[in-house]
Amino acid sequence: MRSQMTLPITLMIAAALAALAAFAGWRGARPPNPFRGPRMIPWRAIMVTAAAFLLVMVVHLLNLMGVKTGR
Repeated sequence: MRSQMTLPITLMIAAALAALAAFAGWRGARPPNPFRGPRMIPWRAIMVTAAAFLLVMVVHLLNLMGVKTGR
């Protein structure tokens, strides 16, 4: 039996990725604090990666709704 990524699962993943991108964007935009040392988490890279995967999820949502996005 083959498992499929249904509409509710895709929506949950897309919402989680959108929340992660927004949170990482907020954290990456905060001014650095030199007293606490360098940032150890690359928030901007996390934001861009989450946004790229969110774009993939949006295309998948469109495909689930019947819009043909490929050849």
